[in-house]
Amino acid sequence: MKKIIPNAITSANLFCGCLAITQIAEGNFIIASLLVLLGAFFDFFDGLAARALKVGSPLGAQLDSLADMVTFGLVPAYLAFELLNNLDYSILNYSAFLIAIFSAVRLAKFNIDDRQSTSFIGVPTPANALFWISIPLIFWQVENHIHFVSVDFLLPFFNSFYVLIAAIVIFSYLLIAEIPLLALKFKNLNWKENQFRFLLIGISMILIVAFLFAAIPFILLLYLILSIIQNNLQAKQ
Repeated sequence: MKKIIPNAITSANLFCGCLAITQIAEGNFIIASLLVLLGAFFDFFDGLAARALKVGSPLGAQLDSLADMVTFGLVPAYLAFELLNNLDYSILNYSAFLIAIFSAVRLAKFNIDDRQSTSFIGVPTPANALFWISIPLIFWQVENHIHFVSVDFLLPFFNSFYVLIAAIVIFSYLLIAEIPLLALKFKNLNWKENQFRFLLIGISMILIVAFLFAAIPFILLLYLILSIIQNNLQAKQ
């Protein structure tokens, strides 16, 4: 019975991704984005459940990647495609599906790369998905005046056809880039060993309080910066 629990949680992640696709098709970008957030919640806890119950398995690992491919690969690609369609109809809009292709490559690499047990190589697919779902959520936030600090300055960027195209190219590259990045996996609570993880969590919480959904792009940028700083410090040791 215990073996079923992690896989059931992973399946809930996959179900959220499937529902998100239907919502994007109906133009309900906000609901789709919230479903991806819920999928990310399940994705975080399936691994925790497997470790806590000591029932990790190769099947569970493969199921997790397949679920991630839908929720954090196909969904953000489809969302990016529709966001571009809302701005302008162009053959370039189909470049959005590069996100799905590079997400698949990234997940396949993760499954056979033993270097990624304590850190990531390249941006994880959930992080990429969070960036794309933040866009409709930011517009919703501004339209409803829900913020502690105004984020109106972000709208011209996310309402630009060419900024979105550039973001597709950049994030597709980052998914497979040979850049070691932080993983929120704690072996202990020692400050010296986890200082960058603690900084990421602490600053992220402040940003979320100040900017709500608009904090997501800043948190991703912070994530990259802290990872690069940690890599440079480790290289000098």
